[in-house]
Amino acid sequence: MFPMQNFSPLPPTQRIVKIVRDKTLAIMKKGVSFLVAVALMALASSLVSASDPSPLQDTCVAIAEPKNAVFVNGKFCKNPNLTVAEDFFLSGLDKPGNTSNPVGSAVTPVNVAQIAGLNTLGISAVRIDYAPYGQNPPHTHPRATEILTVLEGTLLVGFVTSNPENRLISKVLYKGDVFVFPVGLIHFQFNIGHTNAVAIAALSSQNPGVITIAKAVFGSNPAINPDVLSRAFQLDKNVVEYLQSRFWWPNN
Repeated sequence: MFPMQNFSPLPPTQRIVKIVRDKTLAIMKKGVSFLVAVALMALASSLVSASDPSPLQDTCVAIAEPKNAVFVNGKFCKNPNLTVAEDFFLSGLDKPGNTSNPVGSAVTPVNVAQIAGLNTLGISAVRIDYAPYGQNPPHTHPRATEILTVLEGTLLVGFVTSNPENRLISKVLYKGDVFVFPVGLIHFQFNIGHTNAVAIAALSSQNPGVITIAKAVFGSNPAINPDVLSRAFQLDKNVVEYLQSRFWWPNN
């Protein structure tokens, strides 16, 4: 028989908070500065709140912000007694997007802007259509992890890990395949087939945000100083200015 081990039933975050609290009380008993104790307790509190807030009611359907309202992290809520089925419904996702554009793809979002009932629920979706050899160019979602399912076609997908490794994690996906893009990392999809491709993706935020790399760097408003980009990308300044003069498709 092995001796019973004392496993804590608390979740990891609560265990950390308990440890910090116990250490704080021990410090206070030793007469160490009250400010030090307060700082440690503040650290514990920040560990508890270092994630998206969970909803505190069954529904929080978004409504237009009142004039001169204070900004909130999300949307103002409709009275739950007034919610209706349409607050949680969207039709038309079966219709393909228009891929006649420079990148050859179209992203149809389904977030809190389209379904107000998604407010505070921490999830959204997109439909992505790809023309042959079209792509969803390198971009990031600053607030969400993405899980993508291929419905039709063949996609080359991938993401790049953070510095200093910058490893490319890439795979060819076929109909029915699923791939995950971790939150904040640069990723892409490229239709390598001769026919149209379609994918559906879910994202772990009601408003995941998107930063298309080429557009953000070379199409910012106002423009980034060409000398900065010339050195950063090790390009001739004339090349940078040419790239900045191009129209960068907002594929979001």
